Amino acid sequence: MKLTGYFYFLLSLSMIFMACEDEEQKSEEIPMESFREEVQATTVKVGHSEQKSFDYLINATGKIEAASQVMTVVERSGYLVELLVTEGQRVQAGEVIARLDNSESKFEWEKAQVELRSRLAEYENQRIGYPSIYNQQDTSVIKAWDDRLKASSGVLTAEIALREAELNLEKSVIKAPISGTVADVKIKKGSLVNNGDEICEILTTGELQMRVKVLESDIGYIRKGQLAEVYPVSGGVEGLMGTVSSINPKVDENGLVQVTLALKHQGPLLPGMNARAVIRAPQNNSLVVPKEAVVYRSGRPVVFTIENNEAIWNYVEVGKDNGREMEILDGLTFNKEVIVSNNVQLAHQAPVQIVKD
Repeated sequence: MKLTGYFYFLLSLSMIFMACEDEEQKSEEIPMESFREEVQATTVKVGHSEQKSFDYLINATGKIEAASQVMTVVERSGYLVELLVTEGQRVQAGEVIARLDNSESKFEWEKAQVELRSRLAEYENQRIGYPSIYNQQDTSVIKAWDDRLKASSGVLTAEIALREAELNLEKSVIKAPISGTVADVKIKKGSLVNNGDEICEILTTGELQMRVKVLESDIGYIRKGQLAEVYPVSGGVEGLMGTVSSINPKVDENGLVQVTLALKHQGPLLPGMNARAVIRAPQNNSLVVPKEAVVYRSGRPVVFTIENNEAIWNYVEVGKDNGREMEILDGLTFNKEVIVSNNVQLAHQAPVQIVKD
């Protein structure tokens, strides 16, 4: 009787063990796809990889300058009796902007005139004494003798003195050297000025330029005539168009090259303003993706594409970046759907669902 009970106990234990083993085997045979179906799909937006012209953007900062700016200076000493301009006033080249007291220089000029007339009279008296020379036909001999008499009679010296007095008198009238706008008036009417003193600066505000420093690694992408956009650092103004007008052929000690931009119209920009320039350097036949498509994992750039509603992890090699698009050098082909949202924490083969904007 005891043996029969023990037999049934062993039989029950074997059946329990076989049932557990069967359950374990069934659990191992459940496909992974069933688990993926249970994970909720991540909603994503997509873009496309494209083979096209790509604008590489080179950013630089600098100051707005007038294309021409000239400091007007005094060329002789005297009292400033008239100042005819104010800051912000437009002037034309040759327009009188100030006058110095000219009474002394005018007196010197009159004295020089009297002295010249006296020397000419002496010259004429000397000529009368040489009739044989002045009556001959050889003009070269007459000219040589004439020059000698002008020198000996003091005519040449008097002529130079008169010209010097005329120049000194002309310097009492100060004229605008170029057309433009008056800035930085430095003296006042009635001031005693000396040779070399600055009166004001004249700027050609209708023609502006901007000098910027560009990395030597980027200078190979810049050519004369390329388009650029200029934005004041202070903001609040739409970008103004300009072009590359010159490139300095020398690299400075910091590895930078100076590039000058000519602005097509000045708008609200003024000389001295700090501004940011964006120079466009078109790159032909590049493979590009939206910048949002590139994420970084362990320091390496990754782009997720979509296959069978799953996110596929692609290591890529990136090139230039223009702020909106990024150049792909390797690891991706064109015309692929690439994920541009919710891709920062996305896993390889994670289920995704595309949503439209």
